[in-house]
Amino acid sequence: QVQLVESGGGLVHPGDSLTLSCVASGFTFSNNLMSWYRQAQGKGLEFVANINSGGTRIIYSDSVKGRFTISRDNGKNTMYLQMSDLKPEDTALYICKAESPSNFWGQGTQVTVAS
Repeated sequence: QVQLVESGGGLVHPGDSLTLSCVASGFTFSNNLMSWYRQAQGKGLEFVANINSGGTRIIYSDSVKGRFTISRDNGKNTMYLQMSDLKPEDTALYICKAESPSNFWGQGTQVTVAS
């Protein structure tokens, strides 16, 4: 059974940092390009970042570049998103996805940035 389970979300203040995790099971995690997406309430899905299977190629959206860091540990079947200097506009449900060759989505973890 394929599972992607996100954790680490919460309520933080502007300028704070937070690290999200995505634990994978039921498929070969190390073969997959993995991505983070986010969806703010009432808005569409927004790409955040992705990382290739070996962790050697990373892409960020312009809105998070320089503030967020994506990484993975293939030995632990886990992907991470380190978020720093958080802003209210980062408030969203953060969802991980196994992109290629798979197409699996997690349920998401909520991040709320508010003063």
